[in-house]
Amino acid sequence: MKKLRINLVLSCAIIAGSLTMTSCKNSGSSKDVSRATGWKINAKEGGFQYNSDFKEQETAPGLVFIEGGTFTKGKVQDDVMHDWNNTPTAQHVQSFYMDETEVTNVMYLEYLDYLKSVYPPENPKYTNIYTGALPDTLVWRNRLGFNETMTNNYLRHPAYAEYPVVGVNWVQAVQFAEWRTDRVNEAMLEREGYLAKDAKYKAVTGEITGTFSTEAYLNRPESVYGGQIDSLQGKMKKDSIPSFAKRSTGIIVPEYRLPTETEWEYAAAALQGTREYNNYRGRKKYPWEGEYTRNGQRVGRGDQLANFKQGKGDYGGIAGWSDDGADITAQVKSYKPNDLGLYDMAGNVAEWVADVYRPIVDDEISDFNYFRGNVYMKTAIGEDGKVNVLRDSIVYDTLPTGKIVATNLPGEIKMVPVDEQETYLRTNFSSSDNRAYRDGDPGSSRFFDRFADEDKPQRKMYDSPKHKVERDSLGNLVRQYDKSNNRTTLINDEVRVYKGGSWRDRAYWLDPAQRRYLPQYMATDYIGFRCAMSRVGSKSKTKNKTVRGKKVK
Repeated sequence: MKKLRINLVLSCAIIAGSLTMTSCKNSGSSKDVSRATGWKINAKEGGFQYNSDFKEQETAPGLVFIEGGTFTKGKVQDDVMHDWNNTPTAQHVQSFYMDETEVTNVMYLEYLDYLKSVYPPENPKYTNIYTGALPDTLVWRNRLGFNETMTNNYLRHPAYAEYPVVGVNWVQAVQFAEWRTDRVNEAMLEREGYLAKDAKYKAVTGEITGTFSTEAYLNRPESVYGGQIDSLQGKMKKDSIPSFAKRSTGIIVPEYRLPTETEWEYAAAALQGTREYNNYRGRKKYPWEGEYTRNGQRVGRGDQLANFKQGKGDYGGIAGWSDDGADITAQVKSYKPNDLGLYDMAGNVAEWVADVYRPIVDDEISDFNYFRGNVYMKTAIGEDGKVNVLRDSIVYDTLPTGKIVATNLPGEIKMVPVDEQETYLRTNFSSSDNRAYRDGDPGSSRFFDRFADEDKPQRKMYDSPKHKVERDSLGNLVRQYDKSNNRTTLINDEVRVYKGGSWRDRAYWLDPAQRRYLPQYMATDYIGFRCAMSRVGSKSKTKNKTVRGKKVK
């Protein structure tokens, strides 16, 4: 009887174990077996290939991770200027990355050096690529001030290498970010073996005629490096079969870009430092704790916490006892970072952000990743049905200032506005250009007259001056200034927001909620920029989380 009982127990255990093993085997829990079909993933024999080992997005060079969340965007302190252009609204921001510091002179000089090497300005075809990227060093000049030292030295002298670059307009900042994306992805592909060692330098040294574009690589990899990609492939190439990375490979980083105004304000405020359970303690006036601009801690007590203008004629304090350690801009990392590890989010230089300026933040339409400035584009398809690569052609644009900039570099993908094919019967967007949506376009203007006629022209809310730059029959630039007295505003779809105080500003402008605007084609000696990058995947980088009271990994 006892022997029979033991046999029954063993039989039950074996059956239970078999059921468990069968259950596990059939559950498709293995990351290399499809839960949809049961087929193998990444099988040597072929079939579906996918990066099943991907953990999370790698933090790209120069960036700091910013975990997203909810916050009150806008002025939470008194609006003493009474401009009411950033009233408080509740917003949610997705996680993203942002440059630890402002883009410095030496970072921008690397960009200029690359353009000069790959697209020599002595070649008439390329001249405007390099000159169009040059910062305007004349921004330092003042009719009644001697600033020629900065005019001649600030950008290039090594004494200013780690100072924030200035004299860069919004368009140039965007183009720098696009260039930076391609260079970082080149390095990533080389590191992972998709490109041969040092392949990225061959375009710079002139060994090949062509360069690398991320979007061209993803869409038409055979077009990259002037069509010489096969000879530059790395160790991933097996049996003479080309091997190209894709988005699904997981090593192509999202594009560097300017941060949105909402992202910038969220990152500058660094409210995580005041978090207590599910609430924020109090209201922060500056990127640091407290209501004052001076350090209240024992070490460094009394020192200014940012580089800004103390008062009339006071940009840095008394000689021998400098108040903030700078008279113009200061070297990055000269002051303590905020609670997110970001430097100079107040003072030093103000910073371009991506948004088109409007006085009103339309939170009724969006309270998630709020951004005004969307212009939706798509890749152009050629007659052969393939993505159109601008291998040799360059398109230039003449800004209202007369500065000529390249809108594309050779080898990049041709982009065109989305059309009815993408917008038909959609409810979330109906056109390519959404910069004036619900604010400033004729249909939403407070001055809009549905029954306007020739004798009574339609009035628009935003009718800023329209300067024109044209070329005469000899090719000379002719600048036409709009001298109309009927203009009522400087706002249009090409004015961009800039945030944060600068070395020229009083403490009032150090509040992260403050916002100002300037035409995107203009530059100053007090506006710089930093880049951002979107986060793909999880909201948090924290590995250990608590779910319903249980700690899981």
